[in-house]
Amino acid sequence: MDIDKLIFEKLDLQGLKILVSWAESEGWNPGKHDAEAFYSTDPDGFYGYYYKGNLIAGGSIVSYNGDFGFMGFFIVKSEFRSLGIGRKLWLQRRDLLLSRLKPSATIGMDGVIAMQPFYKKGGFNIDFRDERYEKMGQPFTVHKNISTKIGAEDGGLMAYDKECFAYDRSDFMHHWLQLKDSIVFIYKEKSSIKGFAMIRKVARGYKVCPLFADTAKVAEELYKACLNAAVNEPLYIDVPCCNDQALQLIKKYQCTYVFECARMYYGSPAKISSHKIYGITTFELG
Repeated sequence: MDIDKLIFEKLDLQGLKILVSWAESEGWNPGKHDAEAFYSTDPDGFYGYYYKGNLIAGGSIVSYNGDFGFMGFFIVKSEFRSLGIGRKLWLQRRDLLLSRLKPSATIGMDGVIAMQPFYKKGGFNIDFRDERYEKMGQPFTVHKNISTKIGAEDGGLMAYDKECFAYDRSDFMHHWLQLKDSIVFIYKEKSSIKGFAMIRKVARGYKVCPLFADTAKVAEELYKACLNAAVNEPLYIDVPCCNDQALQLIKKYQCTYVFECARMYYGSPAKISSHKIYGITTFELG
C-alpha cells in the first residue's frame, strides 16, 4: 500500500459512528449515543483516511471556539496497522487542528502509556496522569441536596464546567447533558451549585462523565448517587491523579484499577481547577 495515496477527508456523522464501533470492538467502552453529541459539538472536527472508498483510520480534532483544541478518538482499523498510517494521520490531524485554532492556542489530549513517547516527539507534554477505576454500583441513600433536575440550572452548570475545563464548551455540554440513557446529579446548598456529576450508559455498564465538586464531601455524595443509579452494574470513573482527594475517594470505595492515560498539552497547560475534578468528562473530547 502506498500510504501517500490515501484520501484524507472530513468525516460525516456516519463516519464518526464507524469510529465509535471500532472503539467498542477495541474495548474502549463508548456510549451508544456518544457520536451524536461529539459530532454536534464540531461537525468539522473529525477526519480520517479512506482506502478504495472505505474508511480505515480516523480521529477527532475538535475546536472549542478556536480558543482550545482537543485530539482524541485516534484509531486505525486493525488490519491496516504497522504500516505508518497512524503516524501520518496523527501528524496531519495535529497540523490541521493548529490551523483551525487562534494563534498560540493550546491543544489537549489523553494519551495511553504506549503512545506517550510518540506524542512527546510531536510537541505534547504530560501535565498529569488520569487513571480509570471500576466499581459495581450499589444502593446508597442520595443526599437531600442532590437533584436530578437540570432545567434552570443549565447556565450554572455551564459556568461550573468552564471553571473545571478552563474553556467554554457550552455547545458540547448542552448536548452531553441531554444524552439518552444518562443522569445528571446536581449538588446545591441554598441556591449555589457546589458540584455536579453525570453518568451515561456505555457498552458495558456506566461511566461517570464528569464528577466536579467544591469539596471532598460533596464529591463523595455525588459519587454515591452515581453508584446508587447503577446498582449491580460496573461503574467507571477516570480520576485525575493531580487531585489527591479524588484518589482518596476511590481508595475509600475500594475501586479496581483498569488502566491509565496522561493528559498532555501542546502549548501552555490549561488552567483548570484540578482540586474540583474528581472524574474527567471523556478521553475523546476532554
